[in-house]
Amino acid sequence: QVMPVESGGGLVQPGGSLRLSCAASGIFFSEYAMGWYRQAPGRPRELVATVTQGGRTRYVDSVEGRFRISRDNDRNTVFLQMNNLQPEDTAVYYCNIGGRYLSGTYYPESGTWGQGTKVTVSS
Repeated sequence: QVMPVESGGGLVQPGGSLRLSCAASGIFFSEYAMGWYRQAPGRPRELVATVTQGGRTRYVDSVEGRFRISRDNDRNTVFLQMNNLQPEDTAVYYCNIGGRYLSGTYYPESGTWGQGTKVTVSS
């Protein structure tokens, strides 16, 4: 069973950067699509970025050009590099591994969620 484990969250000032990691062992990592989501207090969980098995990426408009999702299949890890962070990026960030891609849309329902890592952007 996939058990994603996120790390890398923390407190950062506006304009700063963080890199989140999500590791998952015991699977053929390269066979899975995956995504990063976030949930701010009082708001629903929202998609941030996804990456297909072949490395194709997609981003929500609010992070386009600032965030970058990447995967290292040898290390069974997916990353989210976050640059120029802003207070509105404050949230708990979750990875989802094994969702389905249909017509360019990632559906996390068939994937497995990690426990989340908290990102706070504040001066």
